[in-house]
Amino acid sequence: MSSKLNLLLLKLRTLAEDEEGQDLVEYALLAGFVAVAAGALLPAISTSISTIFSRMGSVLSAAAS
Repeated sequence: MSSKLNLLLLKLRTLAEDEEGQDLVEYALLAGFVAVAAGALLPAISTSISTIFSRMGSVLSAAAS
């Protein structure tokens, strides 16, 4: 029975030390952070962007007349 327990402990240690896939997790966390930051900033700047495009449209309409 102790050999099975030792084998299980060895497998658990191997899994804990395995760093394969660590980069993928880090990139996923970074992408999640960027998505949350963009979601927080987008409502704050959407009015400014809308105003800029409205002014550009007015200037282009006046120039075309």
